[in-house]
Amino acid sequence: MNGGKVPRQLVVLGAIAAVLVVSFFVLRAKMTPKSFGKYGHYRADAIDDIRKQPVSYAGVEVCSGCHDDVFQKKAKGFHRGVSCEVCHGPAAAHVEDNTIKPEAPRQREGCPLCHNYNPARPTGFPQIITAQHNPGKACMSCHNPHDPVPPKTPEDCGVCHRSIAAQKLVSRHSSVGCVTCHQVPKQHFVNPRVNRVGKPTDNALCGTCHGSEVKGSPQTPKVEMAKHAGRYLCWECHYPHSPENVP
Repeated sequence: MNGGKVPRQLVVLGAIAAVLVVSFFVLRAKMTPKSFGKYGHYRADAIDDIRKQPVSYAGVEVCSGCHDDVFQKKAKGFHRGVSCEVCHGPAAAHVEDNTIKPEAPRQREGCPLCHNYNPARPTGFPQIITAQHNPGKACMSCHNPHDPVPPKTPEDCGVCHRSIAAQKLVSRHSSVGCVTCHQVPKQHFVNPRVNRVGKPTDNALCGTCHGSEVKGSPQTPKVEMAKHAGRYLCWECHYPHSPENVP
């Protein structure tokens, strides 16, 4: 027993804690910008700092004021959501002095930034393998960048569904054509976002190849559809584009 005295180590720890707390508030007062909190939880002077930066981009509204014919063409095409300066670079200097010309990309380096094959891109987004797609030719020789309609209607589904085509190519369904399972309206190749592809809604289609009563290649897996699937749909266990067996 120490007669009710506070242990020395607790006194030392308490003193250290007090010093740290005081130091924190002192440092925060010195380091916090004076304008912090004026408009919200940020440094208000940041607005003035940003305002002082030179203007580089003009904005699509300014571009359309002088290039209305191009703007109208682009507004009706697949690139209608792409700002002019994405491809042509900052145009503020051009607006101030029209003798300063913005970039006019003619080579193949620009388009693949968006259209080169990348499995992370959404299905249906036009993608190419740059080394295989008309190598050596400028993209503009076939596609007008302001309205990039293909020179001819694509016949290969893999043009837009590159990731699915690549997966299906090495699967057991590699020899099965896309239209075997999908109902594809002709206008889908012209305006795919409006004319959607039909998909199977029940197991009947799968049964035309995999039903036990169907005669065909012995290498094609056969099952009694009613017993094997029951109330489940085939694609709840088997991904159609890569239908590996599931234990």
